Amino acid sequence: MLNLILPRILLPQNPNVCQMLNLISWRRSIFRQPTNPRLSTQLCSSSIFSIVCFLCHSPSKEEIYDQPFSRATTQPPKKKSKSSLSVRKNQPQKSTNKTSSDNANQFPVKSDLAFDFMYSYSENSPDVQPIGFREPPRFSPFGPGRIDRKWTGTCAPADHKPDFEKLKEERERVLGEPLSEQEITELVEKYRHIDCSRQINLGKGGVTHNMLEDIHNHWKRAEAVRIKCLGVPTLDMDNVCFHLEDKSRGKIIYRHINILLLYRGRNYEFTKRPQIPLMLWKPYAPIYPKLVKNVTDGLTFEETKEMRNQGLTSPPLMKLSRNGVYVNVVDRVRAAFETEEVVRLDCTYVGASDCKKIGVKLRVRGPLSFIADLVPCVPILFKDEQIILWKGNKKRE
Repeated sequence: MLNLILPRILLPQNPNVCQMLNLISWRRSIFRQPTNPRLSTQLCSSSIFSIVCFLCHSPSKEEIYDQPFSRATTQPPKKKSKSSLSVRKNQPQKSTNKTSSDNANQFPVKSDLAFDFMYSYSENSPDVQPIGFREPPRFSPFGPGRIDRKWTGTCAPADHKPDFEKLKEERERVLGEPLSEQEITELVEKYRHIDCSRQINLGKGGVTHNMLEDIHNHWKRAEAVRIKCLGVPTLDMDNVCFHLEDKSRGKIIYRHINILLLYRGRNYEFTKRPQIPLMLWKPYAPIYPKLVKNVTDGLTFEETKEMRNQGLTSPPLMKLSRNGVYVNVVDRVRAAFETEEVVRLDCTYVGASDCKKIGVKLRVRGPLSFIADLVPCVPILFKDEQIILWKGNKKRE
């Protein structure tokens, strides 16, 4: 039918028409035919007409060039006069870089902070010495030659001993007069909500070094910062609060479960904040002594095996979730040890690394017991993401 409608004169002039006709005849069986015959004739005639118009239309040379949306300006560009150039040369250039940025670009950075630089302050301790390293200690996470301190593999110790009296006076000067109850309620109502833009998430790394710079960046435009704590550090919130106040020189004015508000002080000045060099990457955790021994101290091999089997078969005391809030874990374990000898914590979705960190924080003595005695217990088994805790002998307590 298409061959009858098309004029025979167009076929030799436009060879593309013949190719299009062959394609249409080949793909004719794919198209669905409408049930109504009137609609079919109308659709066929309209589609054929549009195809004919498209094929018969030959683009001209003017249409080949696609003009831009904005027309080109025909006027020549204006030449700058010599007087304006001379005036600009005589004007002094504005200094866009601040003193803080200038000091940051000067290497090595000299910081007046009196504490040792570590990746995590709340989850690590300089008193615990590792037995090995997963990367050479000479590779500093601050970068080569960027700070005036030497990286030992776990921290960058300060060169001089801190003057605690001077630090205390400086902190009191920055904080100023204590806030009244009305001022505290206003700040809490402003920053405690979920939709607060001035928030920092504290994860399993705890109070990290780069978090201090984030806190000061928020303090540049806000009086307080909302800190949301999740994961292993929530086992000991007192430890987290201590390091936040000690390292940032601020004050916590609000604490509810895992939500903290850190206040900067009345006399805080962003330009006079302490210089904090940033870590360029996260250093690998060093190798520490074995956490769980084959034979627990104070027990024989058979007694240790019996305690482990008893713990695996006992019902779990709690079921912990990944990156959850573990504020009530310590109280629950202490209450359970009053009646039971072995306790099992179900950490199916927590992860193997977090399980060991939880066991380290809950134990009493050992090479990794850098947290003050939270619970008088000894971890005796980590298996299938299950923590088995033994309350220990009375002599050890």
